[in-house]
Amino acid sequence: MNSVNPEISPYHGIFFDLDGTLADTAPDLVAATNQLLIDRNLAPKPYPFLRPYASAGARGLLEGAFGIAPDHADYITLRDEFMSNYEKALLVNSVLFDGINHLLDQIEEAKIPWGIVTNKSERFTHPLTELMGLRQRAASTVSGDTTSHPKPHPAPILHAAKIANVDPRKSIYVGDDIRDVIAGKAAGMHTVAATYGYCGCKEPPEAWGADYLIHNPLDLLKIIFPNRG
Repeated sequence: MNSVNPEISPYHGIFFDLDGTLADTAPDLVAATNQLLIDRNLAPKPYPFLRPYASAGARGLLEGAFGIAPDHADYITLRDEFMSNYEKALLVNSVLFDGINHLLDQIEEAKIPWGIVTNKSERFTHPLTELMGLRQRAASTVSGDTTSHPKPHPAPILHAAKIANVDPRKSIYVGDDIRDVIAGKAAGMHTVAATYGYCGCKEPPEAWGADYLIHNPLDLLKIIFPNRG
């Protein structure tokens, strides 16, 4: 397995959630959701209201916009229409969070493999990460439908670590939702809660049980490189 000089970092791999952690994709996710309302002659929801729901993808956004759960009779129709809307406008206003490029540059300079583990389906993950210049740099990119189970199951994170050829017990997983912390811990990784993300859970990030909390992407550098002055 790949290893890193412990004088540089105690971690051999860094893995990230995508939406709300590496990239601020909420503008395009919310736009796809509001289009559903507009097409039904309903008023669109304010962006600040729907933004936190973006962390839970289509399920969360449909709950925020229509107040429905996956067991609702209209859920499948609305979900499929949402996905069609989103696919047509995947990268209009989505951007990497400030500091992410510098963070990744520092990780790569230290020759530490990093990867992406998202619950987004491959249908969206692959084109989005390619357009954003992430997939070409990542040692592994794992989607919600790459393995048999999405997060909070540890399977996607373990699969990403295997592809990157790193020991999960010597790795970090960073995410903006409690399921990221649950999945990361189950995979044996140290976990980091990104409080700058969507954090759409009922519980505050402080209650998720993560090993670390960061309020800015660059805060992660202090965790990855504790020996730096």
